[in-house]
Amino acid sequence: MMRRRTAAACCSALALALGATACGGAPVAAGGGDKSLGGQTLTVAGVWSGAEQKNFQKVLDAFTEKTGAKTRFVSTGDNVSTVVGSKIEGGNAPDVVMVPQVGVLQQFAGRNWLKPLSKAAEKSVDSNYAPVWKSYGSVDGTLYGLYFKAAHKSTVWYSPEAFEQAGVEPPASYEEMLKSGQTVSDSGLPAFAVAGEDGWTLTDWFENVYLSQAGPRKYDQLARHEIKWTDPTVVKALTTLGGLFADEKLIAGGPKGALSTDFPGSVAKVFGPEPEAAMVYEGDFVAGVAKDQFGRKIGQDARFFPFPAVTGGKAPVVSGGDAAVVLKDGRNQKAAMAFLEWLATPEAAAVWAEAGGFLSPNKKLDLAAYGDDTIRATATSLVGAGDTVRFDMSDQAPAAFGGTKGAGEWKLLQDFLRDPSDPAATAARLEAAAAKAYRNKG
Repeated sequence: MMRRRTAAACCSALALALGATACGGAPVAAGGGDKSLGGQTLTVAGVWSGAEQKNFQKVLDAFTEKTGAKTRFVSTGDNVSTVVGSKIEGGNAPDVVMVPQVGVLQQFAGRNWLKPLSKAAEKSVDSNYAPVWKSYGSVDGTLYGLYFKAAHKSTVWYSPEAFEQAGVEPPASYEEMLKSGQTVSDSGLPAFAVAGEDGWTLTDWFENVYLSQAGPRKYDQLARHEIKWTDPTVVKALTTLGGLFADEKLIAGGPKGALSTDFPGSVAKVFGPEPEAAMVYEGDFVAGVAKDQFGRKIGQDARFFPFPAVTGGKAPVVSGGDAAVVLKDGRNQKAAMAFLEWLATPEAAAVWAEAGGFLSPNKKLDLAAYGDDTIRATATSLVGAGDTVRFDMSDQAPAAFGGTKGAGEWKLLQDFLRDPSDPAATAARLEAAAAKAYRNKG
């Protein structure tokens, strides 16, 4: 059970952590710096835009206040690899890149673009993070990536009003979730909004079911393609997932409606002005859409429960995240490494945690830094999972299989949503696509 803290305690903890007042709306500052990097300009590239970019800028500003280094953020859009590669070729490489996928980090390391983290940064990772995060930031035993921002992708968001009307409570198991879903549907509102138009959401559904049923060891083997997608554990997970996909009563609009619903649309179907479903599965970032686009009060009229354990397995915790890496071709190596050393501290994480829309895998970050109980609950779950956290499997795969619209896993799981009648045949098609992508990797 998470311990509640008073507002005064939250402010006091932040003030101690950051050396500045965090109460009364005053900006959080790093403080206490020696301005040792004055005169240098640090260029950081990442996928963020909008509110995320604005909040990350607060982190950059805090680093400037601490060290004297000026900062510049460059938004890459989704195709990080192509943009960074072109900048390297053009002699204009950024100093630091916030890499959103394990597969991209491995690709960068394989192309000899990255500088290993300093001993100081590695020491902080060893002290402040569960070992699994160091593993995901390493290639062939060398640590290149520092995971600064994480996503908790094992959360099911629901309308308390819909649950109350149907007389159901948040479920403790996957089977109970489907049973509660049937009760909700019987009350007149479909249970789930599924964002089938976006194939990545379907990979997340599969990964949570698979991790719970098959366990972390098998999950790791499948992520590395050390076992085939025709493995019985895969067919079993697809069969379990197919039970939901085949029940048109449970899914708003049935499979056809789901396949024309994107991720924001799925959130709208639950938390928009005219609800069409009671639940939407996706990561903690659902809260941002529900709050910013539909004015929902998180923790009151938009709540979540952990993705429940499947058929006797353990409740899964699947994550994603953004790792900071230092490019060899960057012009400000000293500032870049100092920035990563600072990002590894709870002080840096607290800056964005207070701003909102952020989870940190840093276990030393005081939970008081988060702005509300719901975010603290997701952070507690993520950090509390320790070494059982597993990174999004599709993000670990070659992009041709795990990250391309209209191809590979995304398309094949969309096809499975459309017709889930033959899990074994879908597994065979997934294996054929995976084998080709891993064979051509790099």
